[in-house]
Amino acid sequence: MIVAKKVFVFDDNRDILDLCTFILEDAGYEIKTSENANNIEEQVAAYMPDLIFMDNWLPDLGGIQATKALKNHPDLKHIPVIYFSANNDISSLADEAGADSYLSKPFDIAALEEIVKKHLS
Repeated sequence: MIVAKKVFVFDDNRDILDLCTFILEDAGYEIKTSENANNIEEQVAAYMPDLIFMDNWLPDLGGIQATKALKNHPDLKHIPVIYFSANNDISSLADEAGADSYLSKPFDIAALEEIVKKHLS
């Protein structure tokens, strides 16, 4: 039996979380979502995803700090983080955060599926 790859999406916008869930579940992935990055290490360690999408604007602990925390954690730093944001400067934000890649919002479905495939194949 093939085990579905797991994707964890962090975004404070419920509509984005619902959209990502719909698209990625339809593509055969298992999805978990969170509207905040509080206790980021615990949230991620409890699910151990194969890929993480991280929004820039998250309440309390922002996306940059959350990504840095994951990349500094010995058990979690191997998990690819895709930074996603509507910010024009997303590539430098992703660099600053230490993310593995980035996806601009608004994104189209094909771009989302493509970046997931690239990191999970």
